[in-house]
Amino acid sequence: MNLQKYIIPFLALILIGSSACRVGRNYERPSLPVPAQYSGVPTGDTLSIAGTSWKDFFSDPVLQQLIDTALKNNYDLQTALTRIATSGEEVKRAKAAFAPTASAQIGASTSIYGKSTVNGLSDEAFLGTDHMEDYNIQANVSWQADIWGKLRRSKEAAVATYLQTYEGARAVQTQLIADVAQAYYNLLMLDAQLKIAQNNLALGDTILQMTKLQKDAGDVTQLAVEQADIQKQASAILIPQLEQSITIQENALSILEGSVPGAIQRGAVLLQQPIPDSLAAGVPASLVSRRPDVREAEMALVAANAKVGVAQANMYPGLTITAGGGLDAYKIGNWFNIPGALFGLASATLVEPILEGRQLKTQYEEAKIAREQAVIAFRQSLLNAVGEVSNALVTHQKLKDQAKIADYRLSQLLLAINHAQLLYRSGMANYLEVITAQGNLLSAELDYAGIRRQQLSAVVELYRSLGGGTK
Repeated sequence: MNLQKYIIPFLALILIGSSACRVGRNYERPSLPVPAQYSGVPTGDTLSIAGTSWKDFFSDPVLQQLIDTALKNNYDLQTALTRIATSGEEVKRAKAAFAPTASAQIGASTSIYGKSTVNGLSDEAFLGTDHMEDYNIQANVSWQADIWGKLRRSKEAAVATYLQTYEGARAVQTQLIADVAQAYYNLLMLDAQLKIAQNNLALGDTILQMTKLQKDAGDVTQLAVEQADIQKQASAILIPQLEQSITIQENALSILEGSVPGAIQRGAVLLQQPIPDSLAAGVPASLVSRRPDVREAEMALVAANAKVGVAQANMYPGLTITAGGGLDAYKIGNWFNIPGALFGLASATLVEPILEGRQLKTQYEEAKIAREQAVIAFRQSLLNAVGEVSNALVTHQKLKDQAKIADYRLSQLLLAINHAQLLYRSGMANYLEVITAQGNLLSAELDYAGIRRQQLSAVVELYRSLGGGTK
């Protein structure tokens, strides 16, 4: 058999040609709308808090434990990790497409023809029997030549999709860390507001008792008692409302952790949680590599670009090379009569799509449109990221000013309520001034707790928007 004399040079020629051809263009990152710095807040430092591990960024041990539990048990994150595993299998399949496929078979058949048929007369004349037997065993190898780079582009798309799911899981992780931190700080705010309401309820009760004594002495009317009681109830009604909100928030945080809704442990109270005076944001260009969702959008673009090459290659002829060999005999006794029973085959099939041309052309155009859509999505994701960081920076900065004002207002109201009570006891202030001071104090304390909560929220949002939480 001299098949090798012709097949080997032919295969070498195909391999050389296939390595030189690849349709479609290689990926190049498109121009991106990246400003030199974030708007509203000057930032010149290239360092960023996004490079800080979440365990170092969040100092509260209880919060650290909550985040750690969520990263292990949260169902959204688990689902994202299964997508990575699925994409990994797709990459393996794309790699396997480069290898030849092999098959083996063994068969036996017998055919009986009538003696008046041509086959029957031929068998009788040449074989001395009225039936034909055939016994064979063979192995075949088939290989699809990647002339136009279709398989390479398919592999490129599969790898990009895998990286896309990987970055998607990282995006879920950063959002999960931020959600747990936000829920925890919100819980601390509700605790603080509940404590404020309880303290104000006690204060209201003191003022009510004092007003009743004033009425008994004939210094005030029943209206003053009623007004004091109404002000007391304003604090009282907040308590069950806040207790309800606390339970709901605890349940939500438990679900984030992947556990049955229940009570949540606390660490330091709201006012003891540290708020950094300044936070390094780096430069906007770093978001392309740091933000998982931006990286996810870019990997989607890489995959879309590779799929254009696959669609283009589908319009060109495909070459499949097949080789095989084995043993074949018309009698089982001659099966191993070597070399007489040996046989071999080789073929090369070139398939050119004809009637499918319009359909393949449409698929190619659709792939190009999908690539343009991916470019738009990539640019939009980066633009959104820059906007989120800018918003978090300016929010963090302006909340510092609000906190100073709220702190001063609160200290003044604390003095006012003390003075109002002293003056009321001495008859130098009326009950309306005391009730007004109490109402203002309650509002100021609730507002101050809310501002502290917003400050912590801005810190978490800045950390997340910069791409923190992946380490």
